[in-house]
Amino acid sequence: MKTGEPHILLINPWIHDFAAYDFWAKPIGLLYLAAMLEQHGVDVSFINCLNRFHPKARPSDPHARYGRGHYLKTRIPKPQGLDDIPRYFSRYGIREEWFREDLQALPTPDLILVTSLMTYWYPGVRDVISILREYFPNTPVILGGIYATLCTDHARKYCGADKVITGAGEKQLFDVVAEYCDFSITPQYDPDDLNCLPYPAFHLENVISYIPILTSRGCPFSCAYCASRILEPKLRRRNPENVAEEILFWHKKHGVKNFAFYDDALLTDPEHHAIPLLEKIIASDIKVFFHTPNALHIREISPYIAKLMFDAGFETIRLGLETTEFEDRKELDRKVTESQFRQAVSYLKAAGFRKEQIGAYLLTGLPGQSLESVERSVRTVRESGIEPALAQYTPIPHTALWKKAVACSRYDLEADPIFTNNSILPCSSVIS
Repeated sequence: MKTGEPHILLINPWIHDFAAYDFWAKPIGLLYLAAMLEQHGVDVSFINCLNRFHPKARPSDPHARYGRGHYLKTRIPKPQGLDDIPRYFSRYGIREEWFREDLQALPTPDLILVTSLMTYWYPGVRDVISILREYFPNTPVILGGIYATLCTDHARKYCGADKVITGAGEKQLFDVVAEYCDFSITPQYDPDDLNCLPYPAFHLENVISYIPILTSRGCPFSCAYCASRILEPKLRRRNPENVAEEILFWHKKHGVKNFAFYDDALLTDPEHHAIPLLEKIIASDIKVFFHTPNALHIREISPYIAKLMFDAGFETIRLGLETTEFEDRKELDRKVTESQFRQAVSYLKAAGFRKEQIGAYLLTGLPGQSLESVERSVRTVRESGIEPALAQYTPIPHTALWKKAVACSRYDLEADPIFTNNSILPCSSVIS
C-alpha cells in the first residue's frame, strides 16, 4: 500500500440549462467527502465550476439577497432534440478558460471525484470530465451524485468516468481511495452515523455566502413525484445538539448569517428533533436567518413550533403543499389535508410571520394536469393569505409517477435524461 498521502481533486460541474440561479445550491455531499478525506490525512483540492465568487469574476456582494445570486452564463448550442424550445441555452458557472487555468495550476491529482445533481444537467458533467482528460489523462475519474444514482447506465455510457458510484458516497469513499490510490485508510468513525461526520468542507470555497444544513437524510414519505426514498432509503438523523453546534461553528468562526435547511423531513417527529433543535438555537442567542427551500411538512406545524421557528430566525418558509386538489391527491402523496394546511398557515401568521415570508409550493406540469387545476390551487393559496410558489415537475426515473410521465410526454424520456428538464414542461402538450 502507498504510504504517502494522495492528492484528490473534487469537482462540482457546470449547469447546462435554459435557466439557472443560485437558490441555496451547494454541493454539500461532495464537501462532506472532502472533509472526510482531510480528516484522514488526504491532500484535497476543490474546484467549484458554479463559484459565483471566482477570483476572476466581477466582484459581488456575498451578503446580498441572503447570499444567493445569478450565475455567470455563457450561451451554448441547445442539445439535440430540444430545437422546439424557443429559448436560449447556456452554460452556467465560471468561464471555461478560468476552469482550464485552475486545472493547470494544480499538481497532477491521484484521483478525481466529480459530483452530479439534476439528471438533465449531465452535459455539464460530461464536458467537465472531457476537459479533465486533457489535463490529467492518467488520473482515474469517479462520478457520483444524483444523476449517477438515478441514471447509472446512461452515466456509464456517456459521461466518460472510469467508475460510476451510486448512493451515499460516505460509505464507499475509502474503498475507492484504496482501489485507485493504493492508499489504505482506517476510518476514525462509522460513516453511517451522521453525528460522527465532520462538517462539510465549505472552507475550501473562497467565499462562504451562506451555509446549507442537513439535520437528517431521507424521508418517511414515498411521494409519487419524489426521489428522496430512492436516494436515501432509510431516514437517518443527527442529534439536535450536533446540528446546533454546527450552526454556531459557521456563525462564530466564519460570520455566516444565512442557513438553508436541506432536509426532506425537518419537522417529522418534532418532539425528538425539530423542537429541541430550535430551542437550542434560541438559547444560543445568535442573530441568524433560516430558510427552507426543500419545504416543510405542513401537518407538523403547531402553534409552539411556529413560535419556535419565528423566535429562532426563520426568514423564508416554503410549505410542501404541491396541490390543493385535496380529494384527488392520493396518487401523488398523503402529506396534508385542507384543514391541516389552513391551520398551519394560521399558526405561522399568529406567530408573527408576514405574508411575503410564507410560500406554498405548487407542482405544475404534472402528467395529465390541467391548467384549470393549477389556477384553482393558486387561488386557494392566495385566499389563505400566503404566496403560491410554482415548482415545475421533473420526471424522475424509478419514482411511482415515472411510467405515467413517459406515457404522456411529447419526448422520449427513457431515451435521454435531457428531456426530463422541468423548464420545458416535458409532460405538457404546451411547448414552453
